[in-house]
Amino acid sequence: MSEIPLQLENIRKSFQDGDREVDIFHSLSFEAKKGELIAVVGPSGSGKSTFLSIAGALLKPDNGRVIVNGQDIASFSEKERSRVRLQEIGFIFQTANLVPFLKVKDQLKLVKELASNWGKEAKGMVQELLNSVGLAHRLNHYPHQLSGGERQRVAIARAFMNDPDIILADEPTASLDRERSVEIVQLIVKEVKEKHKAAIIVTHDEAVLPFCDQIFTLDRGKLIFRERVEEK
Repeated sequence: MSEIPLQLENIRKSFQDGDREVDIFHSLSFEAKKGELIAVVGPSGSGKSTFLSIAGALLKPDNGRVIVNGQDIASFSEKERSRVRLQEIGFIFQTANLVPFLKVKDQLKLVKELASNWGKEAKGMVQELLNSVGLAHRLNHYPHQLSGGERQRVAIARAFMNDPDIILADEPTASLDRERSVEIVQLIVKEVKEKHKAAIIVTHDEAVLPFCDQIFTLDRGKLIFRERVEEK
């Protein structure tokens, strides 16, 4: 697999606003390398969610190429993009979005079952991932028995369950206090580095930025490189 599993090339995306066509992106290019956590920041309405949706094969661009492990998925059918999302991309959302009636271990098992890939090796992966996020002692607990930080740690483990090359995190610390925010982003960094993934985090949370390898501000349809800040 490529050391640059995600590339966006000359992406254009617009939306209708009444009679007007509004450009969100007009010529946006970007790449994410394995082993790096990249932050994308910007004001509300700047297109961060649209950017993540295009990168995550949830939304097609109007023009341009979205290259995932050498394949241009921009012209893929919905069925083909669904396969890419399941096999190549792990998602972490603002809220953990756990299934309320499933135990922790079964939240991870479900990912493999959706990919028709449950077996002895997958069972071992559940244990390994829960160990790595410090939740091996919670594998038989339900979401309502966990703290907010613990639920997000389950969501992180779940994102890595299919061993995707790309991790996309959408405001994963928004509902947490500063201490828990730092804990969660440190955990994402640990998993990204140890498992050699390319990761993008869209965030308003300044506390997570010192832990990111690169930071970009999304402004008027362009990604502008921002100097990395040091941890305080």
